[in-house]
Amino acid sequence: MADKINGIDVKILKLLAKNARLTYKELAEILGTTRQRISRRMDRLERNGIIKKYTVIPNYDALGYVHVVLGITVKPSVNVDEIIPALVEDENIKIIERALGSHSLIIHIVGPKDMKELEKIINEVSKKIPGIDKLDITFVTETVKFEVL
Repeated sequence: MADKINGIDVKILKLLAKNARLTYKELAEILGTTRQRISRRMDRLERNGIIKKYTVIPNYDALGYVHVVLGITVKPSVNVDEIIPALVEDENIKIIERALGSHSLIIHIVGPKDMKELEKIINEVSKKIPGIDKLDITFVTETVKFEVL
């Protein structure tokens, strides 16, 4: 990364993590600076890949869906990098995380509440991953806290 992150950048990130809809003007007022300075910093944060995307966190239950997390451990011979492109293309998979520890991959799926349909989706996803050693399934019932910084 070319530019160093400073205290103002971290404050901007924390504010946006709580409310990504804040305008540059609102950020400037909260931080006691100018809209132009916020604009320059935001451009830099985006350009340097520190801010990857702005998104919405929906209430899946209210929308009639379930949120399932798959913890997947693959055999040591499996190259996780070769698996990821096929998983990225799957529309049921919402988050893919490489991991170190109990699992090699953490995959978040948003699917229908119908168990047969959900089972089909989980089976389809697991077929895309050769050499699964262990597969843990966790149903997320409620997101109590979600902070990114």
